[in-house]
Amino acid sequence: MLQPLLQIRQTPALIGMDADLGILSITQPKAEVNITTTSAELTVESFRPELLIDQSRAWAAFTGGSLPDMNKRIYSGIQQLYLQGIARKVEQGNRMAHFFKPGNTIAEVYGTDTEPNSFPETRGPASYDNVDIHFETRDPEIEFHPAEVHIQVEGRRPEIEYTRGKLNIYMQQYASIHFIPPEVNFQL
Repeated sequence: MLQPLLQIRQTPALIGMDADLGILSITQPKAEVNITTTSAELTVESFRPELLIDQSRAWAAFTGGSLPDMNKRIYSGIQQLYLQGIARKVEQGNRMAHFFKPGNTIAEVYGTDTEPNSFPETRGPASYDNVDIHFETRDPEIEFHPAEVHIQVEGRRPEIEYTRGKLNIYMQQYASIHFIPPEVNFQL
């Protein structure tokens, strides 16, 4: 005879999950770069050459030159002529002291003195080298300032943004147990 069986049916629990990923956004603004340049500077200052011509000695020999120089020459020349005149008078006096010697008569001593007294030279000495020429040059003044570059960088921090995703956890199916009893016939 068959034995009746009890049936047990079981339904497992199912958990449902609905998940969306989070969104991560990272942006970084560009750094701000400022570049300033100072240009190079070159300064050159040149000077004209100078030609100096001193022809004062040539003019002194030609015309006597300036009045103070001419007076100086006359003054020093008069001193010289004065000394020469004194020497000539002394020599004539010495000759007159010996009047008894032949050739020392008054007519011979003073009569031959017919030369006029000369005036001192008012002009300077003549020479081929009376003009002085001097040529003067100067080196140019050069200044150089090199170029300068100034760089300023202002960095920006990254901007990070995170948006959370969603997570839904729910019971998709509940667990259950069903007992199905056997059919029992009570017939005898």
